[in-house]
Amino acid sequence: MCHAPADCFGLQDRGYIDEGMYADIAIIDPEKVWRVNKANILYKCDWSPLEGKEFKGHVIRTIVNGSTVFLEDGTFVQGKGLRLQFNR
Repeated sequence: MCHAPADCFGLQDRGYIDEGMYADIAIIDPEKVWRVNKANILYKCDWSPLEGKEFKGHVIRTIVNGSTVFLEDGTFVQGKGLRLQFNR
């Protein structure tokens, strides 16, 4: 989330990358080219209409509430979401 929606909706400790804030960040490599295949499909249904398609840009790490929850190799790390707190 960015700062404008966080400010607009009065979300506490959100919308800024700063000490004491809860950061939700996706880190990507915009140059990495990859192809969707059975080995990297993470859907529970185990298939994708995009199978065989090639894309540029790849997620390296996803951070939720300041904690890593997903790594480039497809590993999910047990994370915990937090309830949003509104000022208004």
